[in-house]
Amino acid sequence: MYLCITGFLPDEANDDSLQYELDVSPEFEQAVMEILGWQSLAAEADGELPLTKEQVRQIATAIKEALPDDLDMFIGVRTAASPLSR
Repeated sequence: MYLCITGFLPDEANDDSLQYELDVSPEFEQAVMEILGWQSLAAEADGELPLTKEQVRQIATAIKEALPDDLDMFIGVRTAASPLSR
C-alpha cells in the first residue's frame, strides 16, 4: 500500500480528467499521515479524500516537492502503482 496524491481542475472547469498524480515515497509516508491525522494506511484505504490548501502546503513541505496550487487536490491509499505516476 502507498499514498497517492491526485489533482483535478476545479469543478467550474467542466473537465474531470486527471491533471496531476504523485506516488508519495515511502520515506515520507509517516510525515504525511501525521499531517492528516491518520494512524495507518490500512485504516484509510477507502477512496480519495479532498485536501485543504493548508494540507497541500504542509505535505509539499514534508515531501520536499512543489504541489500544484491551482488544482483540487486529493489523497488516497492504493495497493499497486499507477502507470501514470512519476
